[in-house]
Amino acid sequence: MRETMEQDDLKKLIKECVREVIREERWGLCEIMIPKVARKELDEVDSKFGPPASYKEEDFTDMTDWVAE
Repeated sequence: MRETMEQDDLKKLIKECVREVIREERWGLCEIMIPKVARKELDEVDSKFGPPASYKEEDFTDMTDWVAE
């Protein structure tokens, strides 16, 4: 019984560690895939669409439930 519990605990620990590494790697991948933007480009976007502070909350879609962690 004790050996089984230790194996279960080890299995849980390994799963959590693997999840953590995958999460970190996914963020790293997202970071390198987002292109760098010049100040001039940001200014053009702001002049066309306005600054983010002026956006209304209802114009956004909450996508946090779309992705399972």
